[in-house]
Amino acid sequence: MLQFSCSKSPEEQAQVLLQKSMEAHGGAEKWSTISSLKFRKWTRLIQEDGTVESELDQWHEFRFKPFFEGKITWTKDSISHVSTWDGSQMRYFMGDNEVKNEGFLASKKKDFDAAFYTVAQPWKLLDEGTMLSYEGQKTLENGKLVEVIRVDYGPEADTWWYYFDPKTFLMVGNEIQLKDHRSLVYNLGFEEKEGFKLHGKRESFRVNEQGEKLFLRAEYIYSDYEIEFEN
Repeated sequence: MLQFSCSKSPEEQAQVLLQKSMEAHGGAEKWSTISSLKFRKWTRLIQEDGTVESELDQWHEFRFKPFFEGKITWTKDSISHVSTWDGSQMRYFMGDNEVKNEGFLASKKKDFDAAFYTVAQPWKLLDEGTMLSYEGQKTLENGKLVEVIRVDYGPEADTWWYYFDPKTFLMVGNEIQLKDHRSLVYNLGFEEKEGFKLHGKRESFRVNEQGEKLFLRAEYIYSDYEIEFEN
């Protein structure tokens, strides 16, 4: 159990827990020296009745420096899809055709940001404007005891809870309250690369407000990581 001082605020307690988790996952200083991160991500979406809605096998590339940019590529129905962010503009290609609809590109930028946000945990919780609060311990619906950090991004944003093992400080999973539903994601395994423990297999469940499972919504497998560091 974390040895928190009674004088520490919930924000300070969250920072202590987050620092321990970053060390467990490979270290904050080492993460700051990465120049590029690449990986494969397989996704299966499942409907409430248990039938498969879709499967997607993507290749993600993120370059951190000298500025943040990236590309996500995949093939669907024999057509290649390429989604790119060059630091200032989002572009999307379907086969040889470029899609220029602004609303569509805005949705793809959200998908791009979400993909990086997810893979960059727990380090991404250090971002400026992130409001952290330690909420103590709780037992998840699978019986796992965890340490909890609540993460707020403003009054109109989704609310997140991140769960950490109280002994190893590894990230066990997270829960998110969106406007129309609530999800609980479990980290079932990690991929070890260059001293980092990164996402491996994950499962996402729709849950009610009490955190009780309603149905399995998605399965994810992260693999084939490639990491380059600054010279």
